Amino acid sequence: MSPDREATQPKHQVSQHQASGQPSPRLGYLLKHAHLRFIEVTRDTLAPLGVDSRQWAALLCLGDQEQHSQAEVAQLLGVDRTTMVALVDDLEARGLVRRRPHRDDRRKNVVELTAAGRDIARRGARRIDDAERRFLDRLDERDAQQLKDALASLLETE
Repeated sequence: MSPDREATQPKHQVSQHQASGQPSPRLGYLLKHAHLRFIEVTRDTLAPLGVDSRQWAALLCLGDQEQHSQAEVAQLLGVDRTTMVALVDDLEARGLVRRRPHRDDRRKNVVELTAAGRDIARRGARRIDDAERRFLDRLDERDAQQLKDALASLLETE
């Protein structure tokens, strides 16, 4: 839009989409509401296993056979240290993970899956695969893969 035309537009104009009750075409709106809808699907999917999406994601991170400190898992999940401590406390109390001192740095804790934690991670992965298929069922297979690829590209660090 030209600067002259932009100056004549009202600052708080309601878009045609908002006035008609349709979702806003703004990227932030679309990403946020798609995420909220996906969270609903995953919550319902994981509920029978007794975990939420954050707990399952922690189990999944720990299931890659590498040793991870709590700080490393927190970074992978994008949560702060305090949140991670509470998350691990809960998972440990439920017998899904165990902590032990890091072999080389006793100030760190290594977090490992228990057999029960591995089972929940594995069963959750199958359920999440099904949830993703249901969530993306409005798209054909090619479009669903393009969406995933585009989102992955946006998340790549330079």
